Amino acid sequence: MSVFAELEALNVLVVGANRGIGLGFVQKLLGEHRVKHLYATYRLTPTPQLQNLADQQNDRLQLLSMDITDEVTIAQAITTIRQQVDRLHLVIYTVGFLHTDEIQPEKSLQQIQPEVLLRYFQVNSIGAILLAKHLLPLLKHGDRSVFASISAKVGSIGDNQLGGWYGYRASKAALNMLMHTAAIEYGRKAPKVILVMLHPGTTDTELSQPFQRNVPPEKLFPIERTVSQLLTVIDQLQPEDTGQFFNWDGSRLPW
Repeated sequence: MSVFAELEALNVLVVGANRGIGLGFVQKLLGEHRVKHLYATYRLTPTPQLQNLADQQNDRLQLLSMDITDEVTIAQAITTIRQQVDRLHLVIYTVGFLHTDEIQPEKSLQQIQPEVLLRYFQVNSIGAILLAKHLLPLLKHGDRSVFASISAKVGSIGDNQLGGWYGYRASKAALNMLMHTAAIEYGRKAPKVILVMLHPGTTDTELSQPFQRNVPPEKLFPIERTVSQLLTVIDQLQPEDTGQFFNWDGSRLPW
């Protein structure tokens, strides 16, 4: 049975909706008639694609500025949502950082730089747990709800056979631990919430493009496929799944 089977209307928040998987979630969820209010965050300015969606769906889709490395902006965005609705049913955290023109994943210990490690943790770990901190009032209600964070299989300590990518691996492992711990507290304070981490598979986005060369074509997913697969996993969640780490196909991943 669908996790949202008993609900006729859903309020949804997608964090990191400007491009990639986040934008894909917004596009897909706007096609779901039960989604009544959809909030989507961007960091600096909305991309044309996101802004166009908001212009077309201004009765359902609201854009919010949020820099997940700045707790003040997180609190401000959540306050705006609370002024309009008293609950959220689905929260999807899609923000992730792997590389820039100046920063590439480390291949050896000699390439580790403290300031780069801090950046990985700021974006990939700390932002999600700050969001969990401020979202609690909107998730503390009697309806079944899901809070899903996009993690990564390379953040699995048990699955790490290749090494390298120190900052990205460690920050995703930290995300998993932070959100697993939050799931325990949510279990006491907001017991209707299922809080999970999801590995999307290698998806054809800006984040993965420099590293796609060795990925077999059948294992490189278009954004639309990734979003559909993850929404299927979310839809099939059960209360006992809270705090767990899932692959795109619904199987559990090792910590």
